[in-house]
Amino acid sequence: MIRRRLVMARRVLRHLRRDREGVTLVEFAIVGPVLILMLMGLFDIAHTQYTSAVLNGAMQKAARDYTLESAALSASEIDGRVQDQVRAVMPNGATITFTTSAFDDFKDVNEPEPYTDIDNDGRCDGGEPYEDSNNNSAWDIYRGQSGLGTARDVLLYTTNVSYPRLFPMFGLIGLPTNVTLSATTVLRRQPFDAGSSLTPTVRNCT
Repeated sequence: MIRRRLVMARRVLRHLRRDREGVTLVEFAIVGPVLILMLMGLFDIAHTQYTSAVLNGAMQKAARDYTLESAALSASEIDGRVQDQVRAVMPNGATITFTTSAFDDFKDVNEPEPYTDIDNDGRCDGGEPYEDSNNNSAWDIYRGQSGLGTARDVLLYTTNVSYPRLFPMFGLIGLPTNVTLSATTVLRRQPFDAGSSLTPTVRNCT
């Protein structure tokens, strides 16, 4: 009796060893999740790159409009055109913010206000003299003034964009929930033959 059962068991095992039905399903169960994750990642990267290209293209056109003398009267319209182009390729819930800063020259962009570090401590303090480039009565890490400035000023135009990812993959591979993009362009405002309004004032650090 036991011998007969052993023989039957061997026959069943030999049959299972030769049986290939369902192998594809098992293989897909192993490979499928990885493949799907890779595809979602590729689509996410491609969409981010496309959105970044659209954003930079819209920014270049907007920056040229901002250099015109009449830009102050149409700033909201210029920003609105950038928003419309960017939102056309983004999911709902996108946040778009704009910042403009004016500098006296290209070399001044995102540079700190110059000061004399008398005590060599790397800080503007203790009554040390500095040039208040934006005339806000305080030493700043960036010497530009907020806004468009006037003729011949160098305009730094920045757009920051944040939107939810298209695919629910961020939790699986440790990505942030939102995609964040930033685009910046720097141009000098017209008319070029007029004088800049950015005249620094010497003050003392507190």
